[in-house]
Amino acid sequence: MSKTKSEFEYIINTSPIILFNCLTTASGLSEWFCDDVNLKDDKFTFFWDGSEETATLKNVKKGESVKFQWDDDEGEDYYFEMAIRIDDLTKEVALIVTDFHEDDEDELRLLWDNNIHKLKQAIGG
Repeated sequence: MSKTKSEFEYIINTSPIILFNCLTTASGLSEWFCDDVNLKDDKFTFFWDGSEETATLKNVKKGESVKFQWDDDEGEDYYFEMAIRIDDLTKEVALIVTDFHEDDEDELRLLWDNNIHKLKQAIGG
């Protein structure tokens, strides 16, 4: 089944440096994205309530973005990316999430809304 690309934007009241750390380190990701993270080379293993998923780090632009691909999507052009954008005028920090879904965009949005809520709690933003 093919997947559809979706993009979500969230305003995060924190510094881009703190946000980038939360997106790219095992300790940062385990604060909000999952229960725990193991990192070996470019493989991130994410743990949730007794289950685990592995993703490969595909690209990092220091201070700007991080892109992962779930091992289940290997060989496909599906990924999830988190990018930091700073508004030139207001200096607001936005997190742009790009992800793919099979059928229900609302379900994917709810998942990311919940994750970003936890992220904001973790960093006080």
